[in-house]
Amino acid sequence: MGRACLSPSVDCYDGRIVAYTAGSGPNAELANRMLVKAAESLPEGAHPLVHSDRGCHCRWPGWLALMDRYGLTRSTGAKGCSPDNAAAEGSFGRMKTESVYPGHWEERTRDGVLVLIDDCIRWYNHERVKRSLGWMSPVQYRQSQGTAA
Repeated sequence: MGRACLSPSVDCYDGRIVAYTAGSGPNAELANRMLVKAAESLPEGAHPLVHSDRGCHCRWPGWLALMDRYGLTRSTGAKGCSPDNAAAEGSFGRMKTESVYPGHWEERTRDGVLVLIDDCIRWYNHERVKRSLGWMSPVQYRQSQGTAA
């Protein structure tokens, strides 16, 4: 099958995966496309804090230029300390536990896995309920709060 890598942007407000890119390996292009998709989904005038790990893709000049272009503020933790990336890491863990391991993804092609990732993220945002959101999905919660999803 090969490797499939996911680069998500998770909103800490409700855990919704705002934007993501997936590909055959981690690289700057994958991270940059995700950042552009996330930034272009923001309401006008929004300039959120972007939490990330200290990976090279989030420190290289192209990434930093995109952060400046969209007026985003970068937040990274100390080396070896991952709290700034906890939302994405938690999403990865839940996705693996609830979708990857039961689904025997190792038996699928890379393209098949990428389709399943799309389906999983759609389900995660629209149908998977969270106790912290009053047993609603992130999209249902946003709708109940009168905010756009």
